[in-house]
Amino acid sequence: MPDEPDPEVYKAPPSRTPVQPNPVTFIQTAFNYVIDAPVTFVREWIERQQAKNKSYYYHQKFRRVPDVSECLEGDYLCFYEAEAQWRRDRLVDQQIVEIIRERLGACKHREGPNHFQNCAKEAKQLAQVTKAYQDRYGDLGVHGNARTCLMKQKHRMIEEMKAQEN
Repeated sequence: MPDEPDPEVYKAPPSRTPVQPNPVTFIQTAFNYVIDAPVTFVREWIERQQAKNKSYYYHQKFRRVPDVSECLEGDYLCFYEAEAQWRRDRLVDQQIVEIIRERLGACKHREGPNHFQNCAKEAKQLAQVTKAYQDRYGDLGVHGNARTCLMKQKHRMIEEMKAQEN
């Protein structure tokens, strides 16, 4: 006995309904060629270009620039760079204070009622860091900049010199 039936002997009956294309298949194909294929091509091209130039923004290192006091008169680019450096330093100092504060909170949570004696080192460190931050950036307000911070430092040094004289 043969495995496959002979098509001449067993002919398929003719179809009574006309074959119509499925509209969903047509819409999917049109979407694929009109919208999806170009977008995918552009995305893959951009990814190939970016793969050539890898850069890691979370480890971006900035070179140290001169302080505002070291800029020459009329050197506006130096003023701008010093201002940007001061803003980065301020953000770093804010994050340092926040990290120390989180460490103290974690220590208090971990130690419970004994946190006064067991977290004394963290509390002392937080007091030092917040005092240093307040000395440098306190009273500057939201619109503080490198020049006002420098003036504050100058006035603090003058007051310390007057206190030493007396």
